[in-house]
Amino acid sequence: MFNIKTLFFASLFLIPTIHYGQHTDEINSNRPGESMSAFAVGKTVLQVETGVFGIQESHSLSKYDANGIGFDMEVRYGAFLENLEFIADIQYVYESFTYPMQVDDRADFKQSVLGAKYLIYDPNKGYKKEVNLYSWKANHKFNWHQVIPAVAVFAGANFTGADNPFYFSPESAISPKVAIILQNHLGDGSWVFVTNIISNYMTTDYPSLSYILTLTKGINKKWSAFVENQGIKSDFYSDAIVRGGAAYLINRNMQVDASISTNFKDTPSVLYGGVGISWRYDGRYKEVRLLTKEEEAAEKMAKKTKTQKGFKKTKK
Repeated sequence: MFNIKTLFFASLFLIPTIHYGQHTDEINSNRPGESMSAFAVGKTVLQVETGVFGIQESHSLSKYDANGIGFDMEVRYGAFLENLEFIADIQYVYESFTYPMQVDDRADFKQSVLGAKYLIYDPNKGYKKEVNLYSWKANHKFNWHQVIPAVAVFAGANFTGADNPFYFSPESAISPKVAIILQNHLGDGSWVFVTNIISNYMTTDYPSLSYILTLTKGINKKWSAFVENQGIKSDFYSDAIVRGGAAYLINRNMQVDASISTNFKDTPSVLYGGVGISWRYDGRYKEVRLLTKEEEAAEKMAKKTKTQKGFKKTKK
């Protein structure tokens, strides 16, 4: 199972006249969905996203039922650049598999991923939406600029021990994971659409290709909700999963969430339900302002004028 997260609060995605860096006024969590957002947490910002979940599985061909619990945690830290973050993502699971003649208990890290995400392109960087003072219609018509997505890439590796009961390949205990991430802010900014395309376990006997589509709606300043579809294709495991859930903003640096997931087949049928919390520390963050092209030109001109005046004074 991939631990790919979703992005929640509408207040994070409103497009202001003046744009700033990756850091947002309220916490920008990937929970409780499974998609990864395109944007980083911000330079020097530490963010922890964690939760617990329950599992029910039933396989009609292998004739087993399984029940279990799990714990997942994602640690995100922005370093070096405003649009770069490093990610540690782990998931520990205990499951009991009941077959007709035996019971098999499994407990270990089902996922351990280390990697980094980099925002390649932000369509709102340097973009200034012009306001028409004479036309309400012009200000409220569909803005085609929002069709252009933010684009990010993720690169990392899975780390799995050979004695791990969830280990499915005799080769490559360390295997690459890469993803392309797209993110659109739609309508008035309260709708967010995230697309992840992931290639995982690439050097194992069972590489996988998957996608995840997440649509999030900010209901108000405190609540948001999402729906999600994930497709997974490999020779070891293929599935189509749907999810839904909600999140509540406790304060600007903390949110809680709940979600549920299921699929539409019986080899196996799966049902997941979980709750979680996200927290960040941004006490060392320094705000980064992103200028429009006009503002950049004006700033360069001001610096040039100031330099010329200084040169003339020195010459005198």
